[in-house]
Amino acid sequence: MSSETDRVEIASRLDLYAEALDRRQWERLREVFADDVQIDFGEWTATSCEQAVTAIRGYLDGCGPSQHLLGTCRIRIEGDAAWSLVYVRAFHVGVGRAAGKTYEMGGEYQDELRRRPEGWRIVKRRARVLFEQGSRDVLGPG
Repeated sequence: MSSETDRVEIASRLDLYAEALDRRQWERLREVFADDVQIDFGEWTATSCEQAVTAIRGYLDGCGPSQHLLGTCRIRIEGDAAWSLVYVRAFHVGVGRAAGKTYEMGGEYQDELRRRPEGWRIVKRRARVLFEQGSRDVLGPG
């Protein structure tokens, strides 16, 4: 497989993550993360895809619409291993008790990926929040 083909597939995995979150298609995160993914989001960690999905749902299940925008993507590939750094800007709209409120964060995802028989999967993710604005009341379980 060519490096450019790998780069496109990796970028596609990153985009799928954002799309799965915004469409609340939790099962699609298994196409992004390895089963034994190690995630550090600062205020929460996970050591499996299942734990990651549970943690993410704890923030988004009670939230209204969201939009996770990814940009400035850097990808380095060495054989069956890859590393990426991508900026994220995530906007969330409140519903229910948080109606009329919004929450936005800007940050970056630092990922380590491995080529698996089913394609590239994130095996490690570290997220850094660089700024927040609005109300975190928007986030929470459904």
